[in-house]
Amino acid sequence: MNIEVKLTKNPKQKPSDENKLGFGSIFTDHMFIMEYIEGKGWINPRIEEYHDISISPAANILHYGQEVFEGMKAYYHNGEVFLFRPDMNAKRANNSLERLCMPKIKEEDFIEAVKKLVEVDKEWVPKTEGTTLYIRPFVIGVDAFLGVHPSAYYYFIIIASPSGAYYAHGMSPVAIWVEDEFVRAVRGGVGFAKTAGNYAASLMGQEKASSKGCEQTLWLDGVERKYIEEVGSMNIFFKIDGKVVTPMLNGSILPGVTRDSIIKLCKDFGNEVEERRVSLEELMIAASSGKLEECFGTGTACVVSPVGKLVNKEKTLEINQGKIGELSQKLYDTLTAIQYNKIEDKNGWRVKVC
Repeated sequence: MNIEVKLTKNPKQKPSDENKLGFGSIFTDHMFIMEYIEGKGWINPRIEEYHDISISPAANILHYGQEVFEGMKAYYHNGEVFLFRPDMNAKRANNSLERLCMPKIKEEDFIEAVKKLVEVDKEWVPKTEGTTLYIRPFVIGVDAFLGVHPSAYYYFIIIASPSGAYYAHGMSPVAIWVEDEFVRAVRGGVGFAKTAGNYAASLMGQEKASSKGCEQTLWLDGVERKYIEEVGSMNIFFKIDGKVVTPMLNGSILPGVTRDSIIKLCKDFGNEVEERRVSLEELMIAASSGKLEECFGTGTACVVSPVGKLVNKEKTLEINQGKIGELSQKLYDTLTAIQYNKIEDKNGWRVKVC
C-alpha cells in the first residue's frame, strides 16, 4: 500500500506516569483509516490525526451490527519495538470479516497498516516493565440504508492506546462463576468471529458473576449447557491429572492468538495437550478428586490469568489451594519474555517494527 501520512500539528501531552496508564482511556496522536466502496475496493489508506468520525444515523453498524475488531500489542525493549504474531490477527480478522459478509483485507496490507501506525506513534509505546501499546484495528459498515443487507461502504480504522501493566499488584488467581442460564455464543453463529455482538451478549453473564463475588464468567455451550467453552472473553485451560486440556475449537469459541501460542509452548515444555470437549461434570469430578491441578484463562490483555475458585449454585471448589500453578507461572513468564525480546524466539513469533 501507498500509505499517506499526515502528521498532527498539535501533538498531545504524553502521560507523565506510566504506572497510572490504566487501559483504553488514553489514545495516541494518530490513527490509520481507509475506506471500502463497492466496485472500487479498499482505497485511500492514510494516517492522520486521531479524531472523531462522522457517520449517518442510518449507518449499517448502528442497526445491523456489521463490525469486526482485533486486539494486539506493541512491546518496547532496549530501544526497539515489536509486535507479536500479527499474521495471526490478520488471518483471524479475515475469517471474522468473511462470516459477517464484509470485504476482506489483504493480510500484508493489514500488517503494514499496523506497523506504520506504530512506527509513526513509536514515542507513545510505554517503556515501564509490563506496559504496552494496545492496538485496536476494526472494520465497520457505514452504508446509510435501513435494509437488512451487507453494507456497500466500510471504514477500516486502527487506533492505539498506551496501557498499563495488567498485573499491577501481582498475578492473583481469580474466582469464576459457572453460568448455566445465559450463553455467549452457539455453534453455527458468530462465536468464532471477533465481533461486537459476542461481547454485548456476555455483559449480562458478567454482571451476574460480579453479583456473586466473582471476577469472570465460565461459559457453557449454547445447546446442551454442559460443555465448557470460554471464561469471560478468554480461552480456558485446565491441567487435569498431568495433562493440559482445553476446549476444542468448534465454531462458537474464539481461536485466540494467545491460546495457539500457549498450546505450542506447553508441547515445547513436554506437556501432553488435549483439545477436546470438556464437560462441567468432568471438571467438577476432577476438582473434587484433586486431579484438577491448575486452571487458567488466556488472552491478549492478561496473557495468562490463573483461576483459584470455581463457583456455581451449589458449591465452591478451590483449585491448587487458591495459588498460582507452576505451569501457569512458567507459561506467563516465557510468553511475556518472548514478547518483550528478553529470550530467544524459536517459533519466529516476534516481529520488529522499529
